[in-house]
Amino acid sequence: MTELHCIVAGRVQGVAYRAFVQSIARELRLTGFVANLPDGSIEVLAQGEYGVLKVFANHLRTGPPQSQVTSFFDEWRDQPTKEFTSFETM
Repeated sequence: MTELHCIVAGRVQGVAYRAFVQSIARELRLTGFVANLPDGSIEVLAQGEYGVLKVFANHLRTGPPQSQVTSFFDEWRDQPTKEFTSFETM
């Protein structure tokens, strides 16, 4: 299992970005979470197969139509920091 940790910045809060992320993650059968950060960015931690996570990362870079991603930081880990059983919005 691979883990993807992302910080996504831009117009990503208040535009249904978290709901979009959760929907895609569940469709791809990933586990983890998405959360708003105090600075206006979004944190995403997802776990699953590497190839599926690459597809997911492409969706994160695009976002829903109302969003505008201006910065995307991703960190890949071979070992999960903590195992999740579902994908949740926090």
